[in-house]
Amino acid sequence: MTTRRTFLAQAGLLSAGVMLAPQLLSAKTKNGAGLQLYSLRDQLPSDVKGVIGKVAKAGYKEVETFGYNKEKGYWGLPSKDFGKLLKDNGLSSPSGHYGIDSFLGESKTEELNMYMEVANTIGQTYIIIPSLNHNLIKTVEDCKHVADRMNKAAEICKTAGLKLGYHNHNFEWAPVGDTTFYDVVLNSTDPKLVNMEMDLYWVVRAGQDPIAIFEKHPGRFKFVHIKDRDKTNPNLNTEIGTGDIDFVKILSKAKLGGVEHFIVEQENYTNIDPYVSIAKSAAYLKGTLHI
Repeated sequence: MTTRRTFLAQAGLLSAGVMLAPQLLSAKTKNGAGLQLYSLRDQLPSDVKGVIGKVAKAGYKEVETFGYNKEKGYWGLPSKDFGKLLKDNGLSSPSGHYGIDSFLGESKTEELNMYMEVANTIGQTYIIIPSLNHNLIKTVEDCKHVADRMNKAAEICKTAGLKLGYHNHNFEWAPVGDTTFYDVVLNSTDPKLVNMEMDLYWVVRAGQDPIAIFEKHPGRFKFVHIKDRDKTNPNLNTEIGTGDIDFVKILSKAKLGGVEHFIVEQENYTNIDPYVSIAKSAAYLKGTLHI
């Protein structure tokens, strides 16, 4: 994935950044870069207010939440107070990761209703399914059933002024009969109801081509997770722009994909302070990707 960037450097094309900039205009967003707060999951429990302040200081304008707990809220803050904390730091939250297996598998609505209330309190627009129990998608019929439940969840979200999304890992491309779960989701859910959050790291790690997926399903991907892959260990993340994923090339097609929000996520850190890391990634998005 680094061949294009390597070629430009070796060829001495010092104006490469200028040459590529017009392509990246399709990736420009009025929202600014976002951060999936899972990136700081180890820091948040002990100092949620301090962490949010540092996220804003690192250059982010949006955050994507995770880990809401009915008893503890967001790391000890009720959703209303957490929403105020974001606003006080100049941050907005377009989306949150909320697991709804109880609805997808058993049609129970209690959990979904709770998450919708939380999302509206914070000012979010999207309820995003972060993953699901693999036992729910063992067969093609299972996959179609889950896709149908996604449509129904999206209809319920719509009544609350919200939208539904799905975030991928790499298991979605494991063969199921003569198809894959990801193909079933894209082909069997209503494009007007179910949106996609493409995690670029996991797509590449699964051996898939993000651009080809954009081209096959234009407009479906309102979010991308921008997560780089370490050059020496593909199991690890690294700072955006220092790994082997060609975000310049991929995000030149962001407009085709329908992308409106660009969310950085880093699941691990190697010999670097997490706050230094997320600041480096934010600087790369702004300076090189023009986000």
